[in-house]
Order: sequence, then C-alpha cells, then structure tokens
Amino acid sequence: MTLTATTPTEGRAPARERLLAAADELFYAEGVQSVGIDRIIEHAGVAKASLYNLFGSKEALISAYLESRHRSALERLTVAVGRHRDPRKRLLAVFEAQGEIFAEPGFRGCAIVTATAEVADGSIIDKAAEEYRAEMLALLTDLARDAGVTKPERLARQLHLIYDGAGVAARMDRDPSIARCARAAAEVLLDASL
Repeated sequence: MTLTATTPTEGRAPARERLLAAADELFYAEGVQSVGIDRIIEHAGVAKASLYNLFGSKEALISAYLESRHRSALERLTVAVGRHRDPRKRLLAVFEAQGEIFAEPGFRGCAIVTATAEVADGSIIDKAAEEYRAEMLALLTDLARDAGVTKPERLARQLHLIYDGAGVAARMDRDPSIARCARAAAEVLLDASL
C-alpha cells in the first residue's frame, strides 16, 4: 500500500467557486462597496492573483455574483411555476416562490437592487440589473399571455411593480407575509385583465 501526501486544497472547491461563495455571503450581508477585495480573498482562502486571473476586477466579481443570484432566483421561480399546469396558478406561483425567498433566514432584499444603489450609473453592474429585469419581465409576460390576458405586456409591467415593491417591503418591514399581499394584488390584476 502506497500512501500519498494530500495537499491543503484537496477536497476543496475550485478557487472560482470559493470566491463566488465568499462574494455572495459578504456582498449580500454587507453591500458591494463596503466589502473590500482583501476580505473576499481571505474569506475564500485564495491568493489575490486568483481573483484577478479569474475575474479581472472587483466590478467583474460583483457582476458574476449578481449573475449567480439572478440565475438562482429565476430557477426558483421556474421550479415554482413548473409545479402547476393551470396557467393562472402558474402566474401566481411567482409570488408564492417570492414568499419562500422572503421567509429564508438572512433575507436582506434583492441583491441586484441593493448593488445598483451602491454604484455609479452605467457600470457593468447596471447591465447585469437590466438583464435580470428584462428576463423577469419576459417571464411575467409569457405567463400572462399563457393565462389568456388580452394585454399581457401591460399586466406583466404591473405585476413586475408588485414583485419589486413586495421585495422592498419585505426587506424594510422584515415581514415575509408581505408575499401574501403581493399575491392577492397580483390575483386581482390578473382577474381584471381576463
């Protein structure tokens, strides 16, 4: 039997995953501007060169963090919508999934809204936010169209406002039950649009 030495990184996630996990934890809890690169590197247990080789800049790391959050949120919504066959229930499932997110320990609101409030207009972070919002609006528009609404784009905009407002209210009021109010408002608008 031959014994081999193990390296300190054996069994650990790749540096990119550790950096994104550290960014996710620290940026979400404290904000993208208040957390420095050195803290992220220390938290991730990687060399500074790894961060710059993998991402190139803090702004690019923030963009990757927001993309990860964006994908995760849309995946949760898609899974919730996929639980239903009825088009009406599929649309309302978006707000039910939002309520699950609000109820999670450590919920601090929408990471994208928070990040865009901390950076100058025109940054790549704004681009990430625009992409997220466009995908969210497209999802709501598709669901409204599937539900038979005569003006799906208009209803989708209204529902998007409710979705955004619910996220802000749940964070500010520290009240996950806001999601029930958002769902009820969405239901009224949906019924009025049919």
